[in-house]
Amino acid sequence: MASIPPPGASPHRAASPEVGPDAPDPAGLRRSYQTGRLETDQLAATWVEQFARWFADATTPGAGIPEANATIFATASGDGRPSARTVLLKDFDQRGFVIYTNYTSRKGQEAAENPFGSLVFPWYALERQVVAIGSVERVSRVETERYFASRPRGSQLGAWVSHQSQIIESRDVLAAREAELAARWPAGTPVPTPPFWGGLRLVPDTVEFWQGRTNRLHDRLRYRRASAADRWIVERLSP
Repeated sequence: MASIPPPGASPHRAASPEVGPDAPDPAGLRRSYQTGRLETDQLAATWVEQFARWFADATTPGAGIPEANATIFATASGDGRPSARTVLLKDFDQRGFVIYTNYTSRKGQEAAENPFGSLVFPWYALERQVVAIGSVERVSRVETERYFASRPRGSQLGAWVSHQSQIIESRDVLAAREAELAARWPAGTPVPTPPFWGGLRLVPDTVEFWQGRTNRLHDRLRYRRASAADRWIVERLSP
């Protein structure tokens, strides 16, 4: 006869001393999405116009989203091992979505080895998400330098300080390097753009707009590139 779990225990999860009895059971966390709907006739003519609409909604003060430009950027190595991290969107237009990074970082190296990726914008407070999948390319040096010049001085120095994704002994290494570079380029002196730093553009082949609905029957409408001539079609996907 199967044993009966004690009161309050998860009926489907085996007891684990590593997790402990007080850890919340993720399977029991449920939320019903009821605030919106998404129909084909509500969509803009292009994915970039639709993204601009939803991005505007996400950036309004009452939306409850502290960083609407935060996006999960997924890449994969040449042998197909995936990795993901949260980055910040810095530009978008009909060509795609732009983020900036150290090209020697893991994501920079993976984008060079395997030039495909995806972005997820998780706007949970609005019960929405946007998923873009496509190829990844470097932006022009002109675009990179223009953006770098607009950054706060501390962020400019930080781009030089960090050998991103490399192992360091302690935070003291960063502090010492920052002090050294601050002396090299004192306040009022332009900080040059690092040659190993720049923009990556995800050029989408698909952009999906997801709106949460009741009973997990969500609305999923996807713009898909249909040809090299930049013709797009809209499809509804089963949830």
